[in-house]
Amino acid sequence: MNLQTSTRELRDLVVAWLALGLAFTFFFERVSPQQLFTGAVTGLVGPFAVSLVTVGVAFLLHELAHKVVAIRFGRPAEFRADLGMLGFAVVSGLAGFIFAAPGAVYHAGPADPRENGIIALAGPVTNLLLAGVFLPIAVVAPAIGTRGVSINLLLAGFNMLPIGALDGATIRQWNLWVYLAVAVPSILLGLVAFLFV
Repeated sequence: MNLQTSTRELRDLVVAWLALGLAFTFFFERVSPQQLFTGAVTGLVGPFAVSLVTVGVAFLLHELAHKVVAIRFGRPAEFRADLGMLGFAVVSGLAGFIFAAPGAVYHAGPADPRENGIIALAGPVTNLLLAGVFLPIAVVAPAIGTRGVSINLLLAGFNMLPIGALDGATIRQWNLWVYLAVAVPSILLGLVAFLFV
């Protein structure tokens, strides 16, 4: 399996990782535009590092899981950052809400519903596994572990919604039973994370 990355893909991954880390730092730390522009912001290095390790890793491994599975099917695949949406994520974090669509993995190949469904499934399943990885970390490092669990559950649940270009729509089109088996727990756990974590 050839997992080579181009210079552009590496650049896009780093830009997306840093921009998401910044956006979620602004959001979680409630940094306002006024604070930012007047320089009245201190102590963001630690929260930024936490965001990079939790949110950034959750988003990027989600996308890279799509790439790995696409390549396993013999399809060329690369991540492309959406710079406009990354900019919007940073601005939304400053505005007190968050909307992040960092980009996507684009892959070539036949319009095979099964392969497309499995490629789509890889992202949310990766987030569910990452939530399990962060769970024991919450015992020794609550700030990192709790955020890692919650963001991964939110990502899995959101991406399993069967609408638009989300993973859930592609999976449902391929196999309703697989969709339900993953979507029901993912969406329920995502709601729990949203409401209680």
